[in-house]
Amino acid sequence: MRKNSIRLYILCFVLFIFFIGNLRAMTIKIGTVAPLRSPWIKELRKLGIEWGKITKGLVRIKIYAGGIAGSEKDMVRKIRMGILGGAVFTNIGITEINPDSYIFNFPFFLDSDDELAFIMTKVTPLFEKNIEKKGFKVIVWSNAGWVYFFSKKPIFYPKDLKKCKLSFSTGITAMANAWRKSGYRIVPNELKDTMMALQSGMVDSFYLPAIIAASGQYFSLAKNMYQLKIAPVIGGVIISNKIWKHIPDEFKNKMINVAKKMAYNLSIKTNKLEEDAIREMKKHGLRINNAPADALEKWRAAANKGLDKLVGKAFSEEIYNLCNQYIEEYRKKNPNEKQNKRNN
Repeated sequence: MRKNSIRLYILCFVLFIFFIGNLRAMTIKIGTVAPLRSPWIKELRKLGIEWGKITKGLVRIKIYAGGIAGSEKDMVRKIRMGILGGAVFTNIGITEINPDSYIFNFPFFLDSDDELAFIMTKVTPLFEKNIEKKGFKVIVWSNAGWVYFFSKKPIFYPKDLKKCKLSFSTGITAMANAWRKSGYRIVPNELKDTMMALQSGMVDSFYLPAIIAASGQYFSLAKNMYQLKIAPVIGGVIISNKIWKHIPDEFKNKMINVAKKMAYNLSIKTNKLEEDAIREMKKHGLRINNAPADALEKWRAAANKGLDKLVGKAFSEEIYNLCNQYIEEYRKKNPNEKQNKRNN
């Protein structure tokens, strides 16, 4: 009996050591399409250091930057397969897991950072539950700026854009169909091919975040930027639920709080980078086309023509109605807010 007890104690001790050893070796492989020298990578490195301190060295982060782990759709698949532990996603990757988050891509649906923040506090808890059911854990959400129209000729109203050939990312069929239904000439195009398409005349307009338009030098061939914000760029850090469950509960709140600080720092840096990008583009000939007073409502009406291609297809009717309810609530509380305006 005594020998059996000793063997049991030894077995428990060995299993304990094995468990602790595995925890110490827990390295979370994080993929991202963000460039190596981008603010995202700098903040991720800081996050890895902080998580290491919080967990006393039990959790580490290894970053695969610049798309080395593939596209965001590839990274979703690799997390499911266990090849990656997580990723920093834009709304492309998040939508691959939770289609309803595509609601944020709908043109001229949201107006301002404050309105976006209000809506996100309302709907992201619902999104997180759905994402968790798919086997993923949202560590933190973030806003990485807004997308704008850039064009060779100035645009002010929807009728002006309808004369253009609009470059559009491939693989987003529902949104492309919505733009077409609204009367626009859509040319499917990969981002890496945008410069060649502009040079050849295949396209003469595109919509991208200002930072990308500047860093890729796409604006040099389309030197008109429209003032109105089209849609926000939503991002987030998401990891495998299996990995998250293996991390001791005592560390999790602190880890998430540090990630929230990272997201806050990124939002400040992104705003600053966007301002700097626009300033630099203006130095090199970019013209800001200010929106007439009646333009926003015309753009919304034009976008709504393609709604039936999105509601119930790209995102659910339930989330569309819910977001509309929260938008109405926000605008009633903030009737004097000057929305969708930017002083460039």
